[in-house]
Amino acid sequence: MPAFRQVGEKQLPQEVVFMAWSPKRDLIVLANRAGEVLLHRLASFQRVWSLPPNENTGKEVTALAWRPDGKILAFGLNDTKRIILCDVEKPESLHSFSVEFSITYMHWMEVTEESSVLTSFYNAEDESNHLLPKLPALPKNYNTTAKIFSEEKSDEIMKLLGDVRLNALVLGGSSGFIEIYAYGMFKIATVTGLAGCCRGLCLSSDLKSLSVITEKQDSPDSKTEITYFQLDTSLLSSYLPEVTRMARKFTHISTLLQYIKLSLTCMCEAWEEILMQMDSRLTKFVQEKNTTTSVQDEFMQLLLWGKASLELQALLMNQLTVKGLKKLGQSIESSYSSIQKLVISHLQSGSEALLYHLSELKGMALWKQKYESLGLDASGIEEAITAVGSFILKANELLQVIDSSMKNFKAFFRWLYVAMLRMSEDHVLPELNKVMTQKDITFVADFLTEHFNEAPELYNRKGKYFNVERVGQYLKDEDDDLVSPPNTEGNQWFNFLKNSTPLKESPLLFPYYPEKSLHFVKRQMEGVIDQCLKKPADAIGKSVHQAVCMSLYKTSPSADSTPQLFKLPVLWNDKTANIHYVLFTILENSVSKIYILRRPTDTSRSISNGILAVEFGNFLNNSINESCDSRCYSCLDAHFYDDETVTVVLKESVEQEGKERVLAQLPLSSVYADEDQDREFIWDSTKRLDEQCGEVPTHTVFLENQWRVLENMKAQYVSVNGIRKVSCVLSSNLRHVRVFEMDIEDDGEVEEEEDEETTQIAAGEPDELNQSADNQDNVCGTAAEELPDETEEQELSLDP
Repeated sequence: MPAFRQVGEKQLPQEVVFMAWSPKRDLIVLANRAGEVLLHRLASFQRVWSLPPNENTGKEVTALAWRPDGKILAFGLNDTKRIILCDVEKPESLHSFSVEFSITYMHWMEVTEESSVLTSFYNAEDESNHLLPKLPALPKNYNTTAKIFSEEKSDEIMKLLGDVRLNALVLGGSSGFIEIYAYGMFKIATVTGLAGCCRGLCLSSDLKSLSVITEKQDSPDSKTEITYFQLDTSLLSSYLPEVTRMARKFTHISTLLQYIKLSLTCMCEAWEEILMQMDSRLTKFVQEKNTTTSVQDEFMQLLLWGKASLELQALLMNQLTVKGLKKLGQSIESSYSSIQKLVISHLQSGSEALLYHLSELKGMALWKQKYESLGLDASGIEEAITAVGSFILKANELLQVIDSSMKNFKAFFRWLYVAMLRMSEDHVLPELNKVMTQKDITFVADFLTEHFNEAPELYNRKGKYFNVERVGQYLKDEDDDLVSPPNTEGNQWFNFLKNSTPLKESPLLFPYYPEKSLHFVKRQMEGVIDQCLKKPADAIGKSVHQAVCMSLYKTSPSADSTPQLFKLPVLWNDKTANIHYVLFTILENSVSKIYILRRPTDTSRSISNGILAVEFGNFLNNSINESCDSRCYSCLDAHFYDDETVTVVLKESVEQEGKERVLAQLPLSSVYADEDQDREFIWDSTKRLDEQCGEVPTHTVFLENQWRVLENMKAQYVSVNGIRKVSCVLSSNLRHVRVFEMDIEDDGEVEEEEDEETTQIAAGEPDELNQSADNQDNVCGTAAEELPDETEEQELSLDP
């Protein structure tokens, strides 16, 4: 019986460039050359959903990583230099951000260190949940680019933030570019100084060190040098509770900024182009009329004497029309009401929550003993608070403009509607045919005086003579000043501030920008907050320094188009022993041996047998002559299955017709069982490892039963998950996959275990309480595996 059970196989239409198992469920994500991201489940390798390439996000996937809880998927796009965080439940972007360089690798880790301070923080309830009202969900009828805040009765924000325990997304790219994002959302470190393109990253679970693999090529024809770096990140480890608190605040602030941005997007969608119709028609009227009478005077005559010139009648009856006027009035009322609601319920709520979190962050920054080393600056945060205050002032100004405009337009359209009905000699309803009071006439006359003045300079700027509609200018994402800023003449508060020098310079008053749009003030606020929160990333990044540098080997340039995502070396962090592992292969005498490099995460420690080589002896008795060299297998790919096992894909070094590839499990205990201190390798730092590999202690391993021949498949790469005990093998043409369950037991033993579990559940043993976390994982996995048929139908609709 084969050691591993095959549970699925598939031929794929596109070449796969990346594959990774979910850490918590029996799900695997694939990215292909077409730019699609595909989620498959273990059972029969059926597809759950697909995310097609998008013009806005990008089409060239270059890196991918799962959040440790398996609920969020991150992938990097080369053409747009964007990072997308995607919900595993449905193919939708929850959050995205841009980076400076193309991303070539990403790693998402979770901190496992424990302390009394951290435990109390993890268990404490967020006070903001009690002090701040819950942010209302955005209306569903707007085409916002992200649906994160639009789902009713679901807390998408908390799903994005995840567990309170700190996790970090580490990004690596070209030119030695490395950034660390807390909770996958906000940057807490920028690391510089490394040469070459990042090929591998692994941040230790105790945050003491960061392992990096780089490749550097001096010219297109020269060999590529592979180098291992170990960077000391002890500042993060020493200030772990403070970093966790600060990072949590950063992610709250980042989420709120996105919420405000989407609220403003909804407001822009609520504003309709039809509202500009009045301005356009009046401009055309000015250009075509033959009289010297101004538009304002034409309407004033109609208001006071009830008579209109022939040209004005033509404008009103033929172009604007009674029906068009009624539609315009309804559009203005509906649009303004929607914008008003969004400002009051969403924009103001988000801004007030932002003020709260920034104020708490300022309080943390004032505790210099704890947070000064992390680069938290109280003065910069104060500037951010001031910028948020200015944004709130501008939002309140927009509310006043909307309120004033709604009153003005309502009175104006009511008068003009009756006047046009009389012109057309239609029946005027009794409730409309009331005599206008002097107050009503004055109100409409003031509106005409203020809004119907011809402005030639405005025509040169906007291509129109009028700006009757005053709300749209606040929603324009432009740097230009407002066309019609609010009139502050006669405002007692403004006059008082103007004449009071101490108040004018008081830090208690937020700056006010009457000439600028809401979009402009929002961008200004985002810039100030971004600058304020960049300082910790710079400070923490400068504290990171190089502890170890090892030149591993050089590779010859080739026309191989295999994605870099699949190529060795591979990094792994043993959370229990706090050790970094590096797996790579070096070709010697036509045989690729595996090299295992071990480094303690604490850079001040040393470790015995820091580097060993592994070669595979003949374990297929009928595969090769007994007289052949015992080193008969080359390693094609290798990945850590768990802390104690490495999964490898092997091929016979002398390939012959009919010879098959092999999938095998390599127990590290067989490699490190007979450690011999006399054979300790002493690294010569002046040479590369491949120049001194003959001196590296080599262990020959003869696998017993943990292997399987991969028949009728030219296997080349493997992706594994030791937690879920699964693996996926990919062929050299990148289109053929096979899925295996790795740890299978005898059927009789399985039945006995199931009987024992049933007995325990029936007896209500307390052990099931201890297994609650595992049960939750199993429920999640079952939910993913047992998707109903309609999932497949929905998936079919996603395909062209």
